[in-house]
Amino acid sequence: MKEFWNQRYSGDEFFYGTAPNAFLASQLHRFKPGQTVLAVADGEGRNGVWLARQGLDVTAVDFSPLAVEKAQRLAGQYGVTVRHEISDLFAWSWGENRFDAIAAIFIQFVGPEQRRILNGLMLRALKPGGLLILQGYRPKQLEYKTGGPSRVENLYTAETLREELSAMEILHLAEHDDEICEGEGHCGMSALVDLVARKYF
Repeated sequence: MKEFWNQRYSGDEFFYGTAPNAFLASQLHRFKPGQTVLAVADGEGRNGVWLARQGLDVTAVDFSPLAVEKAQRLAGQYGVTVRHEISDLFAWSWGENRFDAIAAIFIQFVGPEQRRILNGLMLRALKPGGLLILQGYRPKQLEYKTGGPSRVENLYTAETLREELSAMEILHLAEHDDEICEGEGHCGMSALVDLVARKYF
């Protein structure tokens, strides 16, 4: 798996571009400068760097050293600091009540069983009142073939997200089809689901 991602990130170009995910950027009003934010599986850094540019205290974790190297370069270009950590998410020390927000953008590399573990780790790491901001692909994405995993069990629906994150307060949950272009990796009509959820106080 690590070899797959290292290969994907080995080119000079940024595979998913350098602009932030549009849904994440649309949630800027939910952040306050100085808040602690975790960018999960942040790859080449487009989202973590954007969050740091908004005055946030950002930690980004990814298990590809090549991706993190590019992410650090991108942060340097913008003159911002991101705390980058290279680790498998299931081996990383998430901590408890640590982050004001977690950005989980297209982190669909595991099936339902591991996803429940990952959801639990994210929930535990959020401070009371902290936000989870998530975007992913729905099963219809397999028809579009414009990015994302090829395994249907790795994809989300609004219903499964509501069920799997039932311990949180859902602030926003929407399914939609939209044209997106995030570098070579995600480009074209896409079947998406967006979520903002808050950890109960």
